Amino acid sequence: MTGPGQIVILNGAPRSGKSSIARAMQAGFTGIWMNIGVDGAMRQTPERLLPGIGLRPGGERPDLEPHLPGLYGALYEAIAAHSRAGFNVVADLGHHDSYSRPLGILPAMARRLAGFEVLFVGIRCPLEVNLARRFDSAGQQIYSTDPDIIARWEKAVHDPGIYDLELDTGELTAEACAQRIAAALREKPANPAFTRLAAQG
Repeated sequence: MTGPGQIVILNGAPRSGKSSIARAMQAGFTGIWMNIGVDGAMRQTPERLLPGIGLRPGGERPDLEPHLPGLYGALYEAIAAHSRAGFNVVADLGHHDSYSRPLGILPAMARRLAGFEVLFVGIRCPLEVNLARRFDSAGQQIYSTDPDIIARWEKAVHDPGIYDLELDTGELTAEACAQRIAAALREKPANPAFTRLAAQG
């Protein structure tokens, strides 16, 4: 091990293409890249706490909200632990603060990763593209196709919109997004987004 692994946080609404980008990074980047994100976290979460960190915007389940800071905290501790062990990490998440009351989770998580080099990437996706992805190959609906819910997600996850890099998966393939991320990692931004986010709230 030569030092801490690199950390990339992909932030976007469900079906925006985050998981595909993570897979493209794992397939195309040198070194070992561990994918730690919302899908895996939800698989590990007891049913009574679901959707856990996947709780959508709108304050619909205030009974679950007290658990969210701890669930996110444990996830970010896992990200930090993997990096300290020399593994690179790509985490695909959907951060927002549109709960029944603000929880300030994103700034708190940025503070947890103080001292680590983190590239925070906003993954944007046009509504019509997101909608098209919500059907499987047989044309069966697999996710909510309510445009209002999807638009609310897209707006909420990109507030405050402080990123090191933003990518539009309506214009770029997952592989092209991965290439942009690789270039950004080589450049190492002088004022990373997580430093600014950690100072908030």
